[in-house]
Amino acid sequence: MSIAVIYGGTRHNGNSKMLTEHVIQEIASEKIHLRDFNIHPIIDMRHSKDGFQERNDDYNSIIDCILPHDILIFSTPIYWYSMSGTMKNFIDRWSQTLRDPKYPDFKKKMASKKAFVIAVGGDDPYIKGLPMIQQFQYIFDFMGIEFAGYILGNGNKPEEVFQDKRALFAATQMRNKLTENI
Repeated sequence: MSIAVIYGGTRHNGNSKMLTEHVIQEIASEKIHLRDFNIHPIIDMRHSKDGFQERNDDYNSIIDCILPHDILIFSTPIYWYSMSGTMKNFIDRWSQTLRDPKYPDFKKKMASKKAFVIAVGGDDPYIKGLPMIQQFQYIFDFMGIEFAGYILGNGNKPEEVFQDKRALFAATQMRNKLTENI
């Protein structure tokens, strides 16, 4: 089984990335940092005569990167009690890909995957991060993706997540689960 990690953070060494790296240490994975790509927001053209139009950005190259993988790890800081805007833009564009003739089996291919979420925030994330986890659950349910697990961590300042023993324990558990699947 192959793994792609989709990083939604904007800091190079943010807490969500650090916790994710703790999970995937010594596990082969393709790392995709959304901040390094130009992803335009979706323009909803579902009901227009011409449908969605090509956006001329890097979005399709990311889709091409993730489709071959069996496991997707979505890593995001918790911004305003949800996923990062970068991550949201990426997922919003799935609406376009669902109707893109270049990806006729997009939903079917995504439905064959397992997904994990790793998110870190600083304002009581174990409670206030749960609506975001539920949002991911609805996204995965719609796409038919198996939601295999999540970690919420507490951290605001750089490296603060390493003080969160609960998140570090969960990271070890997720790493064990991932290595069983490889």
